[in-house]
Amino acid sequence: MKADPQAQRRLLDLQALDTSLAQLAHKRKTLPEYAEVDRLARELSALEDERVRVQVGVDDLDRDIARLEKDIDQVRVRAAKDQQRLDDGAGPARQIEALQHELATLARRQGELEDTELELMEQRESAQGALNEVEQRLATLREKRAELERSRDEALSQIGREEEFRRSGRAPLAGDLPEDLVRLYERSREQTGLGAALLRAGRCGACRLDLNASELNRVKAAPADEVIRCEECGSIMVRTEESGL
Repeated sequence: MKADPQAQRRLLDLQALDTSLAQLAHKRKTLPEYAEVDRLARELSALEDERVRVQVGVDDLDRDIARLEKDIDQVRVRAAKDQQRLDDGAGPARQIEALQHELATLARRQGELEDTELELMEQRESAQGALNEVEQRLATLREKRAELERSRDEALSQIGREEEFRRSGRAPLAGDLPEDLVRLYERSREQTGLGAALLRAGRCGACRLDLNASELNRVKAAPADEVIRCEECGSIMVRTEESGL
């Protein structure tokens, strides 16, 4: 293929833009925020499971305390009725003695229930403290995740702006080059990753291999408008004063 030497040199500018775009695409895929957000998501999931477990414990204690309060209220109501009957003084002595015995039994029962309730309330206070601590950790992690997501989105926005800037310069550059040269460049870029590279001091800038003597002689003998491709990697080798020919 023939192409004006100046057009061939401009392939290096096109390749520089494409290399920059490839680097930006890689940067987009490998932002450190992605891994950190994923890690926080797993940590949040585990912490949410812990929060549910602790919340269940608090709810169970609340139910037990409510049940005890109901039992205590029933004992109090029963004791109040017995005390009222005792205060009225009605009935035979045996009945009064029975009321006194029942009041003593109810008092012991109430004391036992209240002691149990106090123990449960202490457990509930401890469980609530644990729940508050887990919820605080959750809030902290959620805020950290939100900050990371904002940082990620800003980085993606910056990458997008840089990509748009380079694409805006690529289109007119490629449009000014011969179509067949651009097609060859694109085909080579798809196959090797680099469509064109500078031939510097007898070395291909794409594969970084020195040309052997016969290949170097072939390149030296080729007309200036001949499009030369590396025998090793297939990239277009652009010749300039740095080529060492």
